[in-house]
Amino acid sequence: MPVSTMVTKIARQVLTVIFVVALLTFIVGPLLWLAIRAFSTSWTYPRLLPDGWTLQWFGRVFDDPQLFSSIRLSIEFAITTLIVSSVICLPAAYAFSRFDFPGRRVFLIGLFATNAFPKTGLYVALAALFYAFNLMSTFGGVVVVHLLGTIVFMTWIPAAAFASVPRSFEEAARDAGGGRLRVFFTITLPLAMPGILVALIMSFLASFDEAQGTYLVGAPEFYTMPTEMYSLVLNYPRQVAAVFSILLSIPSVVLLMLVRKHVMGGQLAEGFQIR
Repeated sequence: MPVSTMVTKIARQVLTVIFVVALLTFIVGPLLWLAIRAFSTSWTYPRLLPDGWTLQWFGRVFDDPQLFSSIRLSIEFAITTLIVSSVICLPAAYAFSRFDFPGRRVFLIGLFATNAFPKTGLYVALAALFYAFNLMSTFGGVVVVHLLGTIVFMTWIPAAAFASVPRSFEEAARDAGGGRLRVFFTITLPLAMPGILVALIMSFLASFDEAQGTYLVGAPEFYTMPTEMYSLVLNYPRQVAAVFSILLSIPSVVLLMLVRKHVMGGQLAEGFQIR
């Protein structure tokens, strides 16, 4: 083997090792630190391991009415937002994928633009409207804010999924005597379901993890898990914050694992390539 080829091979292996180490340090490292901290009684420098192990911090989280309420509210807001965005966006996604109407591209770009600018400025601009309609510190107001983060996922990705369904399949089903609704529910919807599933998961997580808008609109009546993290860092032991962070990340990890084959298969990328 030529020396230059051997040097190139060794250099690639070294770069691969460096990349893996960096990945473990910056992604797995913080998660490992949280896991150890969540089960530790205390952890004093310069000890490499905690002084002891305990499960009391998990009980502290679930026994605290305010913290438990934030967990419940996060789930309620995410589910409600998912239902509302599905009712609004899925019919719109089908229309964008199957009909060519005036202003179609303008509407698509407008939907995407809701996530193209800093959210805080958008929330401040909406504050006057929220006050006018008495939406501040209300459940509905928080849902509206969450919809701003989910509408792009629930429109673009399902639109691409509907557009990818071959028209010939639908025409064959109609030639066999199927009505429009039957063809849609037996042919179009099942074939588009992987993309819709990705959109549902991404929308759920976007709502579940939303913090800035929820804090600005929902406080002081509604505190979800992300907004509760502000007070956790300042007013609770580090172990409680670690437990809460783990609970906050569990839905993201579990749901993304469930749809990983569709995300890695290109469903998410295809959603942003719709024409």
